[in-house]
Order: sequence, then C-alpha cells, then structure tokens
Amino acid sequence: MPVPTLLTGLALWLVCGSAVVAAEKVSLIKIDGAIGPATASYVSRSIDEARTQNTQCLIIQLNTPGGLLDSTQTIVQSFLGSTVPVVVYVAPTGSTATSAGCFITIAASIAAMAPATTIGAAHPVTIGGNPTGGGEEKPDQTMKQKLENFSVSYIEAIAARRHHNVEWAKSAVRESASIGAEKALELKVIDLIAVDLPDLLKQLNGRVVDGRTLKTANGEVSEIKMSASERVFHTLWHPEVMFVLMLIAIYGIIGEMTTPGAILPGVVGAIALVLALYMAAILPVNATGLVLIGLALLLFIFDVYAPTHGVLTAGGIISFLIGSLMLFSRNDPLFRLSLSYIIPATVVTAAFFIFVVGKGLRAQRLPVRAGAETMVGKTVTTLTPIDSRGGRIFVEGENWNAVSDTPVEKGKLVEIAGVEGLTLKVRTKKE
Repeated sequence: MPVPTLLTGLALWLVCGSAVVAAEKVSLIKIDGAIGPATASYVSRSIDEARTQNTQCLIIQLNTPGGLLDSTQTIVQSFLGSTVPVVVYVAPTGSTATSAGCFITIAASIAAMAPATTIGAAHPVTIGGNPTGGGEEKPDQTMKQKLENFSVSYIEAIAARRHHNVEWAKSAVRESASIGAEKALELKVIDLIAVDLPDLLKQLNGRVVDGRTLKTANGEVSEIKMSASERVFHTLWHPEVMFVLMLIAIYGIIGEMTTPGAILPGVVGAIALVLALYMAAILPVNATGLVLIGLALLLFIFDVYAPTHGVLTAGGIISFLIGSLMLFSRNDPLFRLSLSYIIPATVVTAAFFIFVVGKGLRAQRLPVRAGAETMVGKTVTTLTPIDSRGGRIFVEGENWNAVSDTPVEKGKLVEIAGVEGLTLKVRTKKE
C-alpha cells in the first residue's frame, strides 16, 4: 500500500475513533434521600450539563422515600423537555422509588430497576410546601380529593407519554400500590432490570430513544456532583434541621434581649431565624403548632415577672410540647418529627427560660450595685462641719464633698441621702 494512502487511512481512523469515544460518554448523578427543591435544581442542572457535553444519556441512580410534589413536577418537566435521554435507575439493591420517586421513574425516557428494589405507594400527602393536614388532624376531604384527582391525571399523562403501564400508575396513586422490580418489568411499569451499572450500560446499548440510538456498551461514565449550595440546601430542608434552627433563633434573640450588647447571640439568632423562615416556606408546617410554640414562649416570659409559683411555666412546657408535635404534618413519615428531638428540646427550652432568661430578667430588676449610687444609705462620720454650702466626709477610701440642709458638726454621724454629680447629700443620723 502506498505511503500516502496508508497515512490518509490512519488519519481517518484516528478522527473516527475520537468521535466514537466522544459519542460514548455517559453522565451519571446519584439521588439518595427525599426529593426537595435542591434535588430539582440538581437534576435540571445535570440535564443541561449532559446536553452541553453531548453525552449519550443521563443516568439518575435513585433511592428515595418521596418528597414534595412541586419539586417532583419540576423534575418531570425537565425530563419531558430534555433533548438528552434520561434513564432513571432505581438502585442499588434494596432501594425504593416511593411516592415522588414513582412519578420520577415513570417519567424517565427509560426506567430501570435493580433486583430486590420496589416502586409505588404514590398517594399524595403534601403539595408544595403546604400540608393537606396538620398534626393529627384529618385533612380537608375536598382538598384531599382534588389533590388525589390531580395526581392521578398527572401520573396517567406521564405514563402514557413514556408508554408505561397507565392503569398500574393510576393504582399507585389511588391505592398506594407497590411492587418489586420483577413484577414491574412484567407489568411494563419499567423497561428493564439491571444488576449493576455496567449491566445497565450493556442493556441500554442499541436502544432507540426519540429517534436516537444509544451507544453505551463501552461508555465512559462521568458523574456530575452536587454543587456546594445544592448540598447545603439539600441538608437544610429536613424537618429536624428547621426545628433546631427555630430553637437557635429563639435562644439567640431572647438571649440578646436579656443581655443587651452581647451582639453574638442576636446575630446567630437572626441568621437562624431567616433560615427557619426559608424552610417554613418549603416544608409542610402547621400554623397551629407555631402558635402553640409562640404561646409557650410568652408563658415562660410572663412567669418571670408574675409570681405564679411556676403555673405559667408548667403551661408553657405543655404548650411547647404539643406545638412541637403538631409543627409538621404527621400524615407523612417523611415529615414526622421524632420524639428524640421533641422531648430534649422541650426540656432544654424550659431550662433555658427558667434558669438563664429568668435569672437575667430578675438581675435587670435588682437595684444598682455598682458606682456612686451604692453609697446611698451608708452611715459615715463628718470630717468637717457641713451645711448647705458644703463640707467633707470620708467614704469608700475617698474624700467627698457633702452638703446638708441642716448644719452638722465635725465628727457627727450622717447618712448619705443622695448623689448629685460629685457631691453627696447627707442628713443627720439619729442614734
């Protein structure tokens, strides 16, 4: 073979080989935990990055107990509007795609599960950041029915769009149906079962998605990590974190009020308050629980000023405990605040107000015990005769100017009646 022809063939082989390698790149993200705003942001950003990098597909390894419906809607919209095929892989073994995870899996271009994983139980409990029912109260039946009907029609539309089992998807919402991977494949709820990621790439290879044939057999997997801000907000939006932030805000602000000028407690409390308010706009917070906690704080403070022998404090403890129990919707285990947080928080808060705040407020009400005012009421002996024009006395190691409405002889006992600048006002001490 002539040398020019050989070189030309080698160059073409290198160019084609480079194109193949670039075309077989696969993006991967891992979601492990509840679905919230940070998760929705992470997914949307990952889809954009996968499109920019021209990857074969974006694989989302999913394990979730559920989450917020508005965040789920954002993720589903990102899936349906993506030009890059999105593969949701419920893994590793033992993982679940429950509630919001069921919506997300069914909305994927290709839905896959690992053996011994489950999907389903998609009956709605919360929508957005608003509870359908607070504490132990029963949710409004009309609102509950509206939410259920919306969820059924929504998952029906998603399943039809992705050619997944529509009837089972509806039963997952209405009846909280839940099935394993093998049954899900049999009912065409998902598209395939893969033992691990290499097996998934092998089975994806050659599949056609929206007219695009996937080439993933030897795909180079590149994981897209959560950004720092996404990790922070993903951690913050849990009920336990909001509860702790709320306690820090209470302690910090009340601490600043009882010890003016400390600054640090006020700053920390203000930051915690802003973060807690942000979380309250996302999580299903019950207004009644907040009111009871606020009432408890008022009872604690009132008991410091009113001599009720602890009656108001006892009422505050009960109010705080009930308010904490009702603070988040207990209809969904995902937003259920554990007693391991509530009971210690109640004890610490009661102790904080009884010992710290109570001592601080009482100290502010005590008479001044420093400075010239502390000399009022003391009895001293005159050094010189004292009248309205002045004289001298010796008190607390210093000579002071003193005046008296009635003349006092030298060496007599007088009582300090007041302080006017650098002059003490005295009166005759009757033996």
